[in-house]
Amino acid sequence: MTFSKDLGIAVVGSAVAALAGAWAWKAVRQWRRKGPDEIERLRRMNVNACGRIIQGRIVEVAEPQPNGPAGPVLLYDYEVAGVTYEAAQDLSALPEIAAAAPYLPGQTTNIKYDPKQPTNSILACEAWCGIPDLEPNRNLFLERQKESVEPSANETS
Repeated sequence: MTFSKDLGIAVVGSAVAALAGAWAWKAVRQWRRKGPDEIERLRRMNVNACGRIIQGRIVEVAEPQPNGPAGPVLLYDYEVAGVTYEAAQDLSALPEIAAAAPYLPGQTTNIKYDPKQPTNSILACEAWCGIPDLEPNRNLFLERQKESVEPSANETS
């Protein structure tokens, strides 16, 4: 009879240990779960680490939507192996680029893309920026805007 009693205790102990292990594994996974911002940051850093640089063009700036990203979104296109890709990048995590975003449409830029998955691309990340000369682009835009508002010398006579 002691054999069956010992067997019962062993089975119950094993079940309790298995349940405790499953609970601990689930708790650790829940604790380590990454939020959407962290997942996007890791994606950008991965493309930066393994990406190839190609030239592309910034098409337009999409302003933030109520249920969308917090910052402006740059829409851009690029060509890899004869295929044209169009992509967008939320700039809310990159404030220095987000500040210059309204002045960038029409500019050529460097784009990093994942050679294994060319649809996965970035204009910039925390460690790299493919947009050349952010400040001169802003100054050029402001000068053009100022020229279009001020009447020329020929018109004022």
